[in-house]
Amino acid sequence: MEQSKRVFSPLSADLQRNWGWLLGLGILLIVLGFIGLGMTVGLTLVSMFFLGFLFIIAGLAQIADVFKSHHWKGIVGHALIAVLYILGGGLVIYDPVLASAIVTALLAWMFIIIGITRIIMAVVLRHASGWGWLLFGGLTAIVLGILILMQWPYSALWIIGMFIAIELIVNGWTYIFMAMGMRRA
Repeated sequence: MEQSKRVFSPLSADLQRNWGWLLGLGILLIVLGFIGLGMTVGLTLVSMFFLGFLFIIAGLAQIADVFKSHHWKGIVGHALIAVLYILGGGLVIYDPVLASAIVTALLAWMFIIIGITRIIMAVVLRHASGWGWLLFGGLTAIVLGILILMQWPYSALWIIGMFIAIELIVNGWTYIFMAMGMRRA
């Protein structure tokens, strides 16, 4: 425990000295998040373009590695993965609306499966303290997944952008609370 205090002590001291920057970053992220909430469709499409370019870059890097490691036994699989990255990235860039529809459907089903898993965990842990929160989280995830699917494919145009914007807002508030805590410390 004492060693962890020594490791994080310089970091805490640095944060205490620069709490204003952390506060400013938090405010900026909140502003960007609210701007994002006003343009969720654009934010969704931009995120899909970004995803497509990431896939293409990953594929090109993997192809470079294929040529570098041409004596490796798994070269065919390695090359196939590279081609799939590039094709997938190209398809995402070619039709970002379709890509967002696919990603949104996957997110919705992920929420539903996570919700079912949490409910099962809550039932298993029903004698433990706080199991009700796990049940609540599971039900919330299922409802969220169903709501997304009920609006699908139209939800694909805005849901990803909304999630990004909300994450920026939550992250901004986190930095603000950290800054205020560091200021008082």
